[in-house]
Amino acid sequence: MRTKFTILACALALIVAPLIPISPHEERAAAVTSAKAECVVEVSSRRVLHAENAETNLPMASTTKILTAILVIDDCNLQDSVTIPHEAEGVEGSSVYLKAGDEYTVEELLYGLMLRSGNDCAVALALYHSGSVEAFAQAMNEKAASLGATQSRFVNPHGLPDKRHCTTARDLSFIAAYAMQNETFRAIVSCKYYAPRGWANKNKMLKTYEGANGVKTGFTASAGRCLVTSAERGGMNLVSVVLDCPEMYERTAELLDEAFETYSMRTLCDPAEKIEGCAVRYGFCYPLTDAEAESVVREVEFYAPLPQNVGEIAGEMKIYLKKQLLFSQNLFII
Repeated sequence: MRTKFTILACALALIVAPLIPISPHEERAAAVTSAKAECVVEVSSRRVLHAENAETNLPMASTTKILTAILVIDDCNLQDSVTIPHEAEGVEGSSVYLKAGDEYTVEELLYGLMLRSGNDCAVALALYHSGSVEAFAQAMNEKAASLGATQSRFVNPHGLPDKRHCTTARDLSFIAAYAMQNETFRAIVSCKYYAPRGWANKNKMLKTYEGANGVKTGFTASAGRCLVTSAERGGMNLVSVVLDCPEMYERTAELLDEAFETYSMRTLCDPAEKIEGCAVRYGFCYPLTDAEAESVVREVEFYAPLPQNVGEIAGEMKIYLKKQLLFSQNLFII
């Protein structure tokens, strides 16, 4: 037998874990867009705050390198030395002009990849990681799928044109959100100038947008201008993706401004609080509008009879927004 209580949740402010995204399009007018596709997500929850054509498969040029970088960071020792192979010399497009036989650390190649968009760095890292570009592309696809980027297909580590190579704005936002939760990745993409090699970051958002802390530009004739941007304000970290957007910097600033003005992070559960004399172990925060915050409901169910020993599970707490479950966890005897 269970006893049920329903409590209207209160709002504060912190951080949390990935959950099912909810898009409040029914409450907002459709945005006028200069991009072929765009998406804005909150990093910790992966909640989609804005989307236009976000499920459309498109080429993404050098924003591909976000996945290349995080895959290498997750799997490799950044201080390992890499002897540049012949295949990485003279790769077309943007380059840091690697020479076969030169020695670089994995970390240096990552800075060349993300700050200077070095296609040669991408090939060198792919070969170091997997032994071949084809094997690395397979690893990229597996990684993307594990992050919920299920509509993407990667065939190379740099984003040079290939009709098979594509993603969606939503997929790319999820990949970037995952990457931005990695401390090493954040340090690289937020770096404006890498002194050891004299490399300046091409991403103008780092200098022009308040709170910007990454992530990657991209351009090819087939993909158009693409930009993935991360920015943090008021304890909320957002990722914006625009694909094939002639005014990519201006449009990104508009998207981020609107999201920061409309949403804020709310603490819906705090481990420090006691719920009917019981404890919870995990905090929960979520991006909400002011109107949404008033409609969040917290439901608590206690077991009957209650257990008596400290640490035993006494029941369960669930948090809902408009009848959709956002989060649940056990309650414990204290």
